[in-house]
Amino acid sequence: MSTFAFTACFAVWTIFSIIGVQIKQDLGLTEAQFGLLVGTPILTGSLVRVLLGVWTDQYGGRLVNLMVMLSAALATFLLSYAETYPQFLIAALGVGMAGGSFAVGIAYVAKFFPKERQGTALGIFGAGNVGAAVTKFAAPFVMIAFGWQSVAQIWAIALAVIAVAFFLLTRDDPALVERRRTGAKAESTAMQFTPLMKLQVWRFSLYYFFVFGAFVALALWLPHYLVGVYGLNIKVAGMVAAAYSIPGSVFRVFGGWLSDRIGARRVMYITFSVSAVCTFLLSYPPTSYTVAGIRGPITFHIETSLGAFIALLFCLGFAMSLGKAAVFKHIPVYYPANIGSVGGLVGLVGGLGGFILPITFGLLNDITGVWTSCFMLLFALVASALTWMHFAIRRMERARTPELSHLPQLPEMSGMHPSPSSGPAPVAPAPVAAAS
Repeated sequence: MSTFAFTACFAVWTIFSIIGVQIKQDLGLTEAQFGLLVGTPILTGSLVRVLLGVWTDQYGGRLVNLMVMLSAALATFLLSYAETYPQFLIAALGVGMAGGSFAVGIAYVAKFFPKERQGTALGIFGAGNVGAAVTKFAAPFVMIAFGWQSVAQIWAIALAVIAVAFFLLTRDDPALVERRRTGAKAESTAMQFTPLMKLQVWRFSLYYFFVFGAFVALALWLPHYLVGVYGLNIKVAGMVAAAYSIPGSVFRVFGGWLSDRIGARRVMYITFSVSAVCTFLLSYPPTSYTVAGIRGPITFHIETSLGAFIALLFCLGFAMSLGKAAVFKHIPVYYPANIGSVGGLVGLVGGLGGFILPITFGLLNDITGVWTSCFMLLFALVASALTWMHFAIRRMERARTPELSHLPQLPEMSGMHPSPSSGPAPVAPAPVAAAS
């Protein structure tokens, strides 16, 4: 039920990826203004995550999630009455409350499972990201038939109904039940925030900035990108974009299972390596070359076809889905008593990626005039995350096993130089002459 509720929240959270295209045309917005509009709900859903995570640890996920979903449903319904750009931005802030349900769900679901199964459990919950694909599939048809206002109203009513069903069909987490039984008090808000001072938490946050923030940003940006680059209509663009959203969501379950089996660290290496290759290829703009040949100039053109684009997009979404599960596999293991606050911060930073990146995509389009500039930015981001992760892991390995620092850089050279810890080689004694 938690996964179903999160799917509904995510469908509402990304609603501007479809209706925003029509609103952009109606209001004559620039690329940067459009980026701000689709990113504003992501801002709200990100900023509230830390506090919602703490409240979930203190008051339980059932009650907190009910409040989050009902408030988002109300804001989404009122969105249908907006007429000016400032009104749309204000409404978008309220719609963004739906994104806060992630922090609630992570802290709530993790407490029902032992550590060795939390990766799989959180992966199943996180598969609710598929709500973005639900919006991309269904919203274009509703919008064309009845208008974007109907999309907002139908999505709002559905979210409110699911919120009530979630509250009635779920139960309080074991930690909350135990506190009620013993009369123990929940950990204070100040104590919940203590782990947030650790650099490791912020490193996890950077990982999530890419695997989740970039996922959300592309989920919002792709329909607009496909219309502009490949000339697709909004219905086809929404369905093609779903080829990214679906693997980026459904395979999160597999990512959680894989993290439980081979370790989250290895999964993160797979995620960043595949993502770096995909974003590098996607960042290459359509280019025409003229080569001075033997019989005269030879001109040829290089461009990513729609089929190749979809294939690369599928691979990128798949890699990100593994990474999203792997990041949150770390948190219950390292911070079992602070899942709400740490998960909230990591989710906040990841969500901010979903807010900042669409705006940046629009600015890059306005500045460079190159559509693929968004993938250039993502390549730089994933390369930075991969580099930081690798060197952080190397430092941890050397700190835990100091003898590794004495190993030669090239094993085949091990016999050419003495070990630093072995000291100078012993001197053989001089032979003694035999007595005559």
